[in-house]
Amino acid sequence: MKFEIVKIDVPKDCNVILGTAHFIKTVEDLYEALVNSVPNIKFGIGFCESSGPCLVRHEGNDEELRRLAAEKAFELSCGHSFIIFIKNAYPINVLDKIRKVPEVCTIYAATANPLQVILAETEQGRGIVGVVDGFKSKGIEKDEDIRARKEFLRKIGYKLG
Repeated sequence: MKFEIVKIDVPKDCNVILGTAHFIKTVEDLYEALVNSVPNIKFGIGFCESSGPCLVRHEGNDEELRRLAAEKAFELSCGHSFIIFIKNAYPINVLDKIRKVPEVCTIYAATANPLQVILAETEQGRGIVGVVDGFKSKGIEKDEDIRARKEFLRKIGYKLG
């Protein structure tokens, strides 16, 4: 068995969602979940098929994000994994819809941070062991950090004034 790390740098003003699912129609079902979740969302999906022709299936409504998702999915080449790049929305806006797609099994990460995806490769194929999302913690928040967090959430409209 061999281990490898695949780095995923998230484009500016985008987020990435990484997970696993189990069926060829996943890419179309994820497309429908996303396009029906947030007006004006832009996204690209890459899905690694793990039987038959073992192709990277891809969809999206933004050609650049679709290309990026297909390329990163191919770089991962882990059976039944999917990667979604989104802009004009946040993961919090779409995760519930994604989780409700019947074939979705696992969500590993949903972030704007850079990711490191830890893979294991055997003679059969590759799988995701885990992810490193962002950076190591630098400390414990203090009162001024709590105030700043609360102000930020209100500024972007996720909490009442």
